[in-house]
Amino acid sequence: MSATRRCLCCVKYLMFVFNLVFWLGGCGLFGVGVWLSFKQTEFSSLPLSFPSLSAANLLLVAGGITMVTGFLGCLGALKEQRCLLFMFFVILLLLVLTEVTLVLIIHIYQDKLDSKAQDGLKEGMKNYNSESGLKKSWDNVQKMFKCCGVTNKTDWYDVLNGTLPSSCCSRDTGLCADGWSEPCYQKARQWLLDNIPSVLVFGVCIGVVQILALVFSMLMYCQIQCAEKHLD
Repeated sequence: MSATRRCLCCVKYLMFVFNLVFWLGGCGLFGVGVWLSFKQTEFSSLPLSFPSLSAANLLLVAGGITMVTGFLGCLGALKEQRCLLFMFFVILLLLVLTEVTLVLIIHIYQDKLDSKAQDGLKEGMKNYNSESGLKKSWDNVQKMFKCCGVTNKTDWYDVLNGTLPSSCCSRDTGLCADGWSEPCYQKARQWLLDNIPSVLVFGVCIGVVQILALVFSMLMYCQIQCAEKHLD
């Protein structure tokens, strides 16, 4: 076996291992998204701007794309196909750039995004009396988090003619005179931040694996090209 071929085999198996880890990471992200979706089924009628619901959908999409990309990388490494490797490199590069862009946008426009999400939830509150699913979701959120309204309990005053829903009080009986003072958006957001640190660490690890997979895919592409030239 020539030195070029030995080098290609080494890079091939290294890339396969990295992509296997990458694929497993995608399965993990997808699994967390599914878990979060099932855990938040009681809130399913709320707008997707609700923090935990939007996080669940984001994890499902990210996990699904990561799984498909990882599988493509594994297949390209085993088959030693330059076309598959190039496709994998392009998709992964776009994925990394998208992730970096999203992180920057969320960091820079965090306040504006929060404000827009809260406005969307307040708009949805107007259908509290007309949509039974939405009513049940809001009642479940307020009971679970012991909160009232999106940003303040007064959010309900315009919707319910100066009154509060019974779910704003500890005792779910009749009208609620003085509900919980804490806002639901911040409570849900804090709950999400308290429960997701391990996912963020996991995400950073996946990011490192993505960078390494990019390097190895390009290296393997060049090695296959060199090996084909030697055969010619």
